[in-house]
Amino acid sequence: MIENTIRPIALGRKNYLFAGSHAAARHAGAERAAMIYSLLGSCQLNRVNPSHWLGDVLFKLNDSLYESKFSDLLPNRWKL
Repeated sequence: MIENTIRPIALGRKNYLFAGSHAAARHAGAERAAMIYSLLGSCQLNRVNPSHWLGDVLFKLNDSLYESKFSDLLPNRWKL
């Protein structure tokens, strides 16, 4: 049970060694992956369905009403 829980972390750690390219912005890919994993981890901690959350957030980002309320779209404060 515990082994299955930590397996994605161990695999990710090995894969992140090669994230990005050899260009000047070689760490950009790893930073983006870390940001996505953080948001998805926050969804899991707050018992939010990541698919519903992401779909709703992407829809609301086009709405000017949410322009100043980005913090309300984070998984811990999001409501469908």
